[in-house]
Amino acid sequence: MARKSIFEMKVSEVYPLLVRKAERRGRTKEEVDEIIAWLLGYDMEEADQTVSYGEFFENAPKLNPRASLIKGKVCGVDVEKIEDPLMQKIRWLDKLVDELAKGKPMEKILR
Repeated sequence: MARKSIFEMKVSEVYPLLVRKAERRGRTKEEVDEIIAWLLGYDMEEADQTVSYGEFFENAPKLNPRASLIKGKVCGVDVEKIEDPLMQKIRWLDKLVDELAKGKPMEKILR
């Protein structure tokens, strides 16, 4: 069976994984939602989770202008060095959720 690209996966497939990652470390779904709202401008209670993850990022209501301040590694790759703009946005969210799961306070995560 062929693997789906992260761009093709539905938000409804990826979002629960982000929440689960945070909850395993004692954080909450609400905190993940706050991060998504800060980064992309979505209210996850109202967001269309049937769209592809790529479309979710491409059609974000409002990308936070401070997103470029997100630095660090995700899967061994510096997020600030990712050349594909869409992949960089996806990795920014991964990085923020990683920081949440590692216990970083929200005021430091939301730069």
